[in-house]
Amino acid sequence: MRRDEFTEMRAFLEVARERSFTRAAAKLGVTRSALSHTIRALEERLGARLLSRTTRDVAPTVAGERLVEGIEPHFESIAAEISAISALRDKPSGHVRIVCPDDAIGLVFRPRLPAFLRDHPDINVELIVDNGFTNIVERQFDAGVRLGEAIARDMVAVRIGPDVRYAVVGSPDYFTRCSAPRRPQDLTDHNCINLRLPTSGAIYAWEFKKDAHEFSVRVDGQLTLTDVGPALDAALDGVGLTYAPEELVRPYVESGQLQAVLADWCPTFQGYHLYYPSRRNLSPAFGAFVAAFRYRSR
Repeated sequence: MRRDEFTEMRAFLEVARERSFTRAAAKLGVTRSALSHTIRALEERLGARLLSRTTRDVAPTVAGERLVEGIEPHFESIAAEISAISALRDKPSGHVRIVCPDDAIGLVFRPRLPAFLRDHPDINVELIVDNGFTNIVERQFDAGVRLGEAIARDMVAVRIGPDVRYAVVGSPDYFTRCSAPRRPQDLTDHNCINLRLPTSGAIYAWEFKKDAHEFSVRVDGQLTLTDVGPALDAALDGVGLTYAPEELVRPYVESGQLQAVLADWCPTFQGYHLYYPSRRNLSPAFGAFVAAFRYRSR
């Protein structure tokens, strides 16, 4: 393959992955016009239209999808071999990109990340907050984070945190205006702070469990957010009740800034897991990251 053909194929694959000339150009370090010219040259040489362009979106055509399926594994193999060669260095180096829920940063990464970065000065870590179910292969993340180990068949799950218990909390000011709920069903009469899941757009239903009885309650309220952190801030401000990991709310409960309710009903979930494709060769940097954050119960 000639150098210009390799460049054209790589450019096309990046646009097909990103579904955007602007984002692909930024990742490739070229201008948008130069990238557009490269794609046109490839389409003219092959005699087929590879990308369908609209004002809002870019998507592969049938011919484009076939080309993606044919060349993507080869480019992944090249990237894996380059990473393997870098493993011969004395110290692991590189860039690690992780997508995770916002509360996982405080519960899992913040306590251990400073030591990891000190021990690995040649590794850069990028944490992207997304509370939805992100396609880590399509978005080119090294791994994602979610509660529990239930993942797709072609993924590997590595536990990185202890079990997580949730709590329903509100401020003392809120409870001067509204009586505390005695059972989860009472939440329908309260001003609850909702969380919208970015991927599906649905409102998260609060989950409860008592004995063997598990159920969810769809709460209502004036405020809807996408992250646990701002929802916790809103509860501290007296806006309403929120549903958050017990470990995050504990300091506020102990200081009297928040009060926990429905403790007998609040469930415990299997801890956070790091998940990534089983067929992907681990780069030295990502391998060091996995080893450092693997959870070991005391």
